[in-house]
Amino acid sequence: MTESDVEAAARLRVAAFFEDSARTAEEDADGLRLLLAGDGFEKALVARIGNLPVGTCLLVRHELEPAHDLTPWLAGLVVDHHHRNKGIGRALVAAIESRASSIGVERLYLYTWEARDFYAGVGWTVVEPFEQDGHPMLLMARELRL
Repeated sequence: MTESDVEAAARLRVAAFFEDSARTAEEDADGLRLLLAGDGFEKALVARIGNLPVGTCLLVRHELEPAHDLTPWLAGLVVDHHHRNKGIGRALVAAIESRASSIGVERLYLYTWEARDFYAGVGWTVVEPFEQDGHPMLLMARELRL
């Protein structure tokens, strides 16, 4: 992800994850900029069709509101609804896994509920189901080959 992708990626993320919250696209863009300016461990990836960002995924040390004291995380996978079912999400997940493995990460974590079948289909396993803010969630993990 580059600075030119930040605003479009933030709009995708807010529509997917923060629609019913007070988080704005501007706040999310600021968070993405901090991630881009970080120490290089955390990573923000974007999938583009032409110059248009159509998906994004993050490698982060900590989730926004973690229910578990684990690290690191695959977070924020989103693909624009017009571009789903074309392999973009799979490619973003594989790229995050590859990046994590290349820097020595042995195990990645994520939270999901709606996308549990997608993640299971790309090799992630359920660690435990739990409830967060009255909603069912799954903690999933992926062992990475070094």
